[in-house]
Amino acid sequence: MSRLLSDLGADLPLLAAPLTGGPSTPELVTAAARAGGLGFLAGGYKTAQALAGQIHSTRAEGVPFGVNLFVPNPVPVSDEAYRRYARSVQAEADRYGLTLPPEPIEDDDHWTDKIDLLTFGIPDRAVVSALRRAGSTVLQSVTSADEARRAAASGVDAVIVQAPAAGGHSATLTPDRPLAPVRLSDLVASVRSAVALPVIATGGIATATDVTAALRAGAVAAMVGTVLLRTHESGASAPHKAALVDPAFATTTVTRAFTGRPARALRNHFTDRFDALAPAGYPALHHLTGPLRKAATAAGDTRLVHLWAGTGHREARAESAADTFERLAGRM
Repeated sequence: MSRLLSDLGADLPLLAAPLTGGPSTPELVTAAARAGGLGFLAGGYKTAQALAGQIHSTRAEGVPFGVNLFVPNPVPVSDEAYRRYARSVQAEADRYGLTLPPEPIEDDDHWTDKIDLLTFGIPDRAVVSALRRAGSTVLQSVTSADEARRAAASGVDAVIVQAPAAGGHSATLTPDRPLAPVRLSDLVASVRSAVALPVIATGGIATATDVTAALRAGAVAAMVGTVLLRTHESGASAPHKAALVDPAFATTTVTRAFTGRPARALRNHFTDRFDALAPAGYPALHHLTGPLRKAATAAGDTRLVHLWAGTGHREARAESAADTFERLAGRM
């Protein structure tokens, strides 16, 4: 067992990834910890007040846990490109009587308020130093050796190395560029040769064999996300859970059609129709398509929903998170 995992309070080298948009409930995070791993609350797209409520609920369970935030890394979009895309998407929104935002909405996802929350109000210090001073272990998601070097220079305790097979948003610092195809084991090796920090591997890990391969590549732990989406404790929507095993959704694709940042999702009508039209533009496109995605989810219209999923999505099962962790730990 590594020093990092001991510091995190984990007995197993298995972490539950933060799943933004609802799946990472306090119940899922608590279940991951009680199974011997560690879970993360997803702070993205929440107010600081809502995040504080989830922190309070999880802390009351007496388990160790982490909190994930989106570091502001906006990709500005021109008014012209935004309006052109908005006109295209509006045709789908008309099905639900929605009027989408006519102008780009840019924000930082309440970054300062959330940092103040996690550091107990030390806004005048460098973020990483403030988090560590508050007693937090700081993990930075990276997608390349260069990003790992930058993370190490900022003083973080470890890096989460994310391969492009991961479901949901890529952590890339250059979201306007195509993701480089690379195997997780090769990426882990590349990052380990670049920095001396502990490495946590994530992206496409869905079986015990995948976990073992990540550890053999030199990672101190494996982080899983998509494989937990159908668990009883997951807050993923019913349409999302069903689509993960629906034969109609056979493949995943990396798309920026939903949010303006590259993210891996089940291929559906929306990705087929709008991916080629979507400009790079985050968070403007997230706010543009948000009302449509919410309405489509409520209606069970999986043609228009952002069905985040990694390449191992078929391994997600309707079971307890504890059973999923037990399966994944089977060959350690």
